[in-house]
Amino acid sequence: MKPSRRGSQLTGGRSIPIIVAGLAGLVGYYGPWVPHRAAGLVVIGLDLAEYVKFLPKVAPGPGAIAREIFYLPLFTVSMGAALLASRRSLPGWLRWGLAVASVPAALAMLPPAWSPAVLRLPEFRLQMMAMGACLLAVPLASLTRYLPNRLVLTLMVTLALAAAIGPAWGFSQALPTIGGLYGHTLHPGWGFWLSMTGFLGVAFFACAEILRSSDGSRPADS
Repeated sequence: MKPSRRGSQLTGGRSIPIIVAGLAGLVGYYGPWVPHRAAGLVVIGLDLAEYVKFLPKVAPGPGAIAREIFYLPLFTVSMGAALLASRRSLPGWLRWGLAVASVPAALAMLPPAWSPAVLRLPEFRLQMMAMGACLLAVPLASLTRYLPNRLVLTLMVTLALAAAIGPAWGFSQALPTIGGLYGHTLHPGWGFWLSMTGFLGVAFFACAEILRSSDGSRPADS
């Protein structure tokens, strides 16, 4: 029996778990990764990209943490939203919402106190390239809409795993040094755990959709 094409499509209802998990990951990213009773000493996931530049033993040098690793959650949310927005099997309102949401997520990768001259510095080149790729993904939806659902979902799995594992590894390297500066042992805050769990959830639900369409049907969204 020929598999139904509808079963291979990513529908609005089946995309909701992926979107909710991504939102949870983003909320955690903006939550406290380094908790402290003093609000001024709380460090969120977004701030770590700049914060680690000034840490002793973590500043640029052999074995240094690539600070861009902490932008992976934003890159994943922005690019993932743009890719989902290209799925014509989703309701129009949801596609538009995803396309709009991808823009501020991309712009959040701008460095603090930025200017055109600052953006041209080699230090910010990689994150500016990542931001540009995300902003281009929205108008290029007219092309990415022809990508098979399975390929789009595989890309989302890859991005989500990078957003969960990359920053977690970098944070584990930086946390002891931060604890030394604070004068006591630190433990990851709820933002860290929610962010990692959310992006692992994106990977899980996207994998589930890939398996759902692995019955040999052509998962193209055309």
